[in-house]
Amino acid sequence: MDIKEVVYSSPIGLIRIKGSFEGITSMDFSEEGEASKEIPDCLMDCHAQLEEYFRGQRKDFSLNLIITGTSFQRQVYEKLIQVPYGKTASYKDIAAAVGNERAVRAVGGANNKNKHAIVIPCHRIIGSNGSLIGYGSGLWRKKWLLEHEQAFL
Repeated sequence: MDIKEVVYSSPIGLIRIKGSFEGITSMDFSEEGEASKEIPDCLMDCHAQLEEYFRGQRKDFSLNLIITGTSFQRQVYEKLIQVPYGKTASYKDIAAAVGNERAVRAVGGANNKNKHAIVIPCHRIIGSNGSLIGYGSGLWRKKWLLEHEQAFL
């Protein structure tokens, strides 16, 4: 698999996208680098869908993701993808959805390992009391993403 990389400049920072014609292997916020001037063909669709998302024109992504992780992590990611645009769910909700409502910390751990920021929407997962907790890319980004989605409902 010939992995290519592009850096997308979003309103909340740089997003490093990696992938090939087989699919997207990762999308993570980056504090280093600068926006790419050229986009490899295999990453054009992902780049365009992110543009649409940040303009409020896209609520669902249709990308081929190459998802790695344990069986439990992949189950969590499947449930995260089901959380609707502009809505939230708690870590406990996700734990219950994968069949073990006591696995709240494990759900948090899976979220922390999510390699597909925004597309696998771990930013939509909040504390049981409604608080914004646990976003590795910064709580300010989580807050921004949730407010952004609310603005386009």
